[in-house]
Order: sequence, then C-alpha cells, then structure tokens
Amino acid sequence: MKKAVDIDANNPKKRWIYVLLGILIMMCLGTVYSWSVIRSPIEELFSIGSTQSGLPYMTSLAFYAIFMLLSGKYLDKFSPRITIGLGSALVALGWILSSFATNIYVLTLTYGVIIGSGVGIAYGAPMTIVAKWFPENRGLAVGLVLIGFGLSPLVTAPLLRTLIEVKGVMDTFIILGISFGIIMPLLSLPIKSPKDEVDKSEKTQSYQVSDKDQVDTSGMIKSKGFKGLYLSFMIGTMIGLMIIGMTSNVGVDMIGLEAHQVAFLMTIFAVFNGIGRPFYGWLTDRLSAKKAMLFSYVMIALAAIIMITAKEGTTARFLIGFSIFWFNLGGWLAIAPASTLSMYGTKHYSQNYGVVFSAYGVGAITGVTGSGMLLDAVNDYHAVFYLIIGLSILGMILSQTLIKDYE
Repeated sequence: MKKAVDIDANNPKKRWIYVLLGILIMMCLGTVYSWSVIRSPIEELFSIGSTQSGLPYMTSLAFYAIFMLLSGKYLDKFSPRITIGLGSALVALGWILSSFATNIYVLTLTYGVIIGSGVGIAYGAPMTIVAKWFPENRGLAVGLVLIGFGLSPLVTAPLLRTLIEVKGVMDTFIILGISFGIIMPLLSLPIKSPKDEVDKSEKTQSYQVSDKDQVDTSGMIKSKGFKGLYLSFMIGTMIGLMIIGMTSNVGVDMIGLEAHQVAFLMTIFAVFNGIGRPFYGWLTDRLSAKKAMLFSYVMIALAAIIMITAKEGTTARFLIGFSIFWFNLGGWLAIAPASTLSMYGTKHYSQNYGVVFSAYGVGAITGVTGSGMLLDAVNDYHAVFYLIIGLSILGMILSQTLIKDYE
C-alpha cells in the first residue's frame, strides 16, 4: 500500500495538499445544497406542497448539526481517515436508500437522517486538520476548505438536473451514492494531523495562542461572547438556509425563469457561496468576529431590499440579490469557526465548534420550516424578504452588544 503523504511543518508549502483534499471532500458533502434542484421533482412525484418537500432538506441540516456536536470531541481521538470514512459510508448509504423511498417521510429518514448524520461526522475533520496546520491564518485556511462545500452546487446542480432529466430522480440517488462511497474514502487516505496541536518550531512559535486563551467547552458556554456568537450564527444560517431552499422556486414562480435557467444561475450563486468563505475567514482574521458579523448583516439586509423590489422579468435583481444571499451564507460558515478559534483557542476547538455548530441545526429547522409555512399561508415571496430584514436588524443588535472585539 502506498504510504500516506508526509507533510513536514518546516516545509509549509506542502500543507496546501490538505487544503486541496479538504476542498474536494467538502464538494462531495456539499451536494446537500442542491436540494432546491431536487425539490420540484419530489413535489411532483409525491404530490406534496412546499412545507412537506422541505422536510428532507431541513432534517438533513438538523442531523448534520447534531452529529457535528456529537462527533466534535472524538475528532482528536481518531484519525481523520476514520471519521471521514465513517461519514462517507453513511452519506453513500443514505443516497442509495433514498432511491427506494415511497413517500416524503421515508425520504426524510434516508436523505435527512442518514445523509445528514454522515455529513456531520465527516464535515469537521478537514476543518480541524487545516486549523492545526495553519496556526498563523486559521480563519483563512478553514474558509478555503469550506469553499468546496459552497462550490459544490456549481458542479452538482447542473449535474443533478441532467441526471434527473435522463435517469429520473430515484436512479440519480443511486448514482450519487455509489460515486460518493468510492470517492470520499480515497480522498481521505493521505490526510493526517500534525504531531503537535501547534507546531513547536521557531517558524510558527509567534503564532501560538497563549494558555489563557485556551477555553474549554464549559468555560465557553458560560461566557457572554458565546451567547452572541451562537445567536448570531443561528440567525445568519437561518436566513441563508431558507434562501437556498427556495432559490429555484423564487426564480421560476416570482421572476418567471425556466427551470434550466435557474439551474444555470445557481452555478453563479454557488461561486459566490464559495468565495464568501475564504473572504469572511480572512476578514475575521484581519478585523474581528464582531466587525465581520456586522458587515454580513448589512449585506443581507441590502439583498432583501433588492428582492422586495423584484418582480417578474427582473432577472438582474434576482441575480444580484441572491448572489449576495449565497455569499453571506458561505460567509457565516467561515465566520463561526474562525470566531470560535479566535475567541476560545485551538486546544478545545473540535468540541467547542461542535457546540457552536448546533446553531446551524436550529437555524435549519426554524428557517426552512418557517419560510415554508409563511409561503403556504400568504403565497407571497416578498413576505420572506421583509422577515429577513427584521432578522438582520436583530442580528446586528445581538452581535454588537454581546460580543467584544477579539482582534
């Protein structure tokens, strides 16, 4: 068997191999973001409405967050190959079993529970690895790995659309399951942790975090800053996830685009979702969590205002508004881990971020369910955008009053 790649901390250029592998693994896991392409065929197949069709997506995000929390304390005890391998097996199994679903509730179990659990187990490992290999630019490194999760729909949205048209939605699930079951374990083989949590060489000595900044999970939860971080992350992801889940529907129903046109635009949105991660990781490193959060909420409110003025035929406004939305959801998935690192250190990061990430699950449940119920009740997408403005203002207040600057 070929020996795993040995990356010497004294040769920092080789650390980038782990970033590349992490990006590719995240691209496989990020297929969950293409649910809006799957959603319409599922609604037609099972004869259901917006609220029910959101159940698998909502459940997958919730279990993704739950298993991030549960697996966080084990990431330092087991090799990344084991955690990624286990997560990959569940993801593959979930896709394959989804092809046998006979109703939305079975699909919620196979897609939502099984795939979501697998994503949660595998998701943390690449981020934890690069955070340790890049002590001097942790936010940027984590953001770069997360770009794979955000850019996944760039590949998977048009691929899913084509496969569904040619093979049907159920056969598409089987194809994805087999593919991911092979690809992700292979990508994980070269990955390993550095021998020490922070490299002890003179080269990176100046980047080490002092002992007083290494806060365990209990101490983190008791801190005032945790409340601000948790609630801000929850609101940011709540907005982003409700938007991602309804992107295709807004494009078709509100703007009047064809499904294939929306699928093309989603590739552009995916690019913005991807580049938002390293941008906000870098911004959090360079400024502070508090300032990065404020900037994001202002951008989200601006996008909502643009969409309130949108109507049928205003494709440019749809493109601009939703590019900003997707950019900022990507941003929050970098702001949260980068903020956890800067506020509480690297020593307990895996478990700390597992707790912080549970806000993502809360945001998924409230965002997807709430927007679905609102749409079913008023049948007007503008109501969702007014809600987003209100949530953005609330997020600004919470982040600026509960979090201090960690520069």
